[in-house]
Amino acid sequence: MTEASDADPTRRFRLDDKVALVTGGSRGLGKEMILAFAHCGADVVIASRKLDACEALAKQVEQETGRRALALGAHVGEWDQCDDLARRALDHFGHVDVLVNNAGMSPRYESVVEISEALYDKVMAVNLKGAFRLSAVLGTAMSEGAGGSIINVSSIAAEMPSPIEIPYGAAKSGLHSLTKSLARTFAPKVRVNCIMPGAFMTDISKAWPQAMIDHLEASLPLHRGGAPDEIVGAALYLASDASSYATGSILKIDGGATYGMG
Repeated sequence: MTEASDADPTRRFRLDDKVALVTGGSRGLGKEMILAFAHCGADVVIASRKLDACEALAKQVEQETGRRALALGAHVGEWDQCDDLARRALDHFGHVDVLVNNAGMSPRYESVVEISEALYDKVMAVNLKGAFRLSAVLGTAMSEGAGGSIINVSSIAAEMPSPIEIPYGAAKSGLHSLTKSLARTFAPKVRVNCIMPGAFMTDISKAWPQAMIDHLEASLPLHRGGAPDEIVGAALYLASDASSYATGSILKIDGGATYGMG
């Protein structure tokens, strides 16, 4: 427990003077997490393959919150680029206290036999390999320093895989295993947890057919997909001292989609 919690428990959600790095941070859930972290006092590193989008969000962060924001272009599916991303963030700020492995991809394919080796390798690289390498490098730095928090972002496809996202579901399931193993690897100074989102109505959802949206509304207990900013509560909890006794956890934010699955 921190001293702040004795007087005001909401202070435990603050991230004052922390540095948070979010991959896939320029859009969707990553953008919402970046903004929330900055509003709660953190300086932020916004990383994605689209540097211009990262730079635009960095300006927004600085204007709205007064916190420092570093925009970095990086392809987390590439091992060397993960190392370079971690190095540049550490060189710029001196430390990284929160890492969110949020980058992901799930390309469409016609049938299981038509999944190419290139597609399979790309999905595994972005969704799993990059998270491992960044966690290994930055988790080690956190462990050698003041500690920190690593948050992996998986998907309900890890527990409810479908025929249209086979490699993606396998990679996200691997991310659950990675969460649990790294929680033990970096304990006690670094906590490693995972958010498992369901369907969120980000910009990607604009391409979903109406039949898919109708199915969500009919089948989910909450009768809707999630608004992007509904990820914020879970992200702040796991990033901050509010979750100081949580590690190796998988937190479902899915509108009840995986109810009864643990």
